[in-house]
Amino acid sequence: MDLISRISKQFTDSAQTKLNAIELLAAPIAGATELMVHSLVSNGKILACGNGGSAADAQHFAAELVGRFEMERHGLAAIALTTDSSILTAVGNDYGYALTFERQVRALGQSGDILLAISTSGNSENVIEAIHAAHDNDLRVVALTGKGGGAIGEMLRDSDVHICVPADRTARIQEIHLLTIHCLCDGIDCLLLGVEE
Repeated sequence: MDLISRISKQFTDSAQTKLNAIELLAAPIAGATELMVHSLVSNGKILACGNGGSAADAQHFAAELVGRFEMERHGLAAIALTTDSSILTAVGNDYGYALTFERQVRALGQSGDILLAISTSGNSENVIEAIHAAHDNDLRVVALTGKGGGAIGEMLRDSDVHICVPADRTARIQEIHLLTIHCLCDGIDCLLLGVEE
């Protein structure tokens, strides 16, 4: 096996997938950015959830908002629903894993908040249940998916934003999800701080 060639192909495939996605994803990412800014300036917050690598993405997003991305500004209200081991294990034990995020959205989410729901397949049961809870509590949803959007793509409302990566390989989807998170953070900062360029 030629590892150098294999690694080079990973880079090439990742870059090509990103280039192929620009035209499809730029507008929904811009729409999601505006939705999030509107919530934040109206004293709302963003709740983020996902499993595995998507849990790490949810935490990364919340960290960039509460801390900072690339520009200095005050902290912004964001909570990763993936981080409290006592809540996750209590809810998982008492109600089942499918409700680990749903219970938190019902407890913490208020009208005007945003749920950032991340699932590479679009079929993560606990993320689907969180979206149901978000809709019940009058939260709007920004969904990051791939593989055609799965069940999540079918359940979103017109007022939600679907950012569906046009790829089937999980690694490529996750790479574009990370880029999307950075685009969201940059866009939020630019809109809040009045950056023109």
